[in-house]
Amino acid sequence: MPTGQADAHDLIPDSLKEKLPSLYATQNEPDPIAQVKLFTPDSSWTWYVTEYDPADRLCFGLVVGHERELGYFSLDELLSLRGPLRLPVERDLYWQPTPLSKCH
Repeated sequence: MPTGQADAHDLIPDSLKEKLPSLYATQNEPDPIAQVKLFTPDSSWTWYVTEYDPADRLCFGLVVGHERELGYFSLDELLSLRGPLRLPVERDLYWQPTPLSKCH
């Protein structure tokens, strides 16, 4: 597997864990920053991570699928998901931290 693809499937590498705010750290911010973008390459689901708990591997952020909603999602569950073509969830390697209000 080429290095870029391996990196895309490491949804929250150690280098990002250090940068992600802990759960509840941004709850009073009017427009928190999406630090990580995860997506299914073969469907329309996207997860924008604003907070992360490495012990429980639990994320908080914006989920865009059938609807757009803020909520918690498990990194382990995302790793087990497959889209219609059986492709796994990937991390957008070119994502730059962006306010949630600008995430689509």
